[in-house]
Amino acid sequence: MNLPFDTVMGPDSENHPPALTEEAEPKKWYVMRDLKRHNARMPAFKELAMKGIEVFTPLKSRLSVCGGKRIREEIPVIQDLLFVHESRGILDPVVEKTPTLQYRFVRGGFREPMTVRDADMERFIYAVRAAESPVFYVPDELTPQMCGKKVRMVGGNLDGYEGRLLAVRGSRVKRILIELPNLLSVSVEVQPEYIQLIN
Repeated sequence: MNLPFDTVMGPDSENHPPALTEEAEPKKWYVMRDLKRHNARMPAFKELAMKGIEVFTPLKSRLSVCGGKRIREEIPVIQDLLFVHESRGILDPVVEKTPTLQYRFVRGGFREPMTVRDADMERFIYAVRAAESPVFYVPDELTPQMCGKKVRMVGGNLDGYEGRLLAVRGSRVKRILIELPNLLSVSVEVQPEYIQLIN
């Protein structure tokens, strides 16, 4: 088995082979919470990004007044929800030093952190970034009447994506609902000609 290694550069590094280390712990998408106030200057998603850690939190624009000037800022859609792509070896020390940053745990599990499969997270992030006006829903906001037939997109930005047609009263726009089960859903506008019903 080939193990990854670190190269340590020093005065005599040419004379010594690189030291072998243990197999790297895989990164996972951890579901976390940020307990800082909603108006904190340095929310967790910014703090983690500054440390070089990959983080995703759905954002929305908000107009606020600061020093008499109107400014538009990006704030989390859900204040205390963020997704962090890292290994426990890197994340655990950060969580220990940051009292306002916590793992979300699996319900009924013994302090098992919640994770999202890489493929599901990447799909969700792409859908959010590909859409001009994504609308987010927490599980409690979705009713059975809103979720229509299961569909697959054929062509367009979301080619190959599957989801449910979202039925919103008074709307003529077709939207597809893409879910992170039990956490968050996003509805994105789609062109009707790309929609294929799934039996």
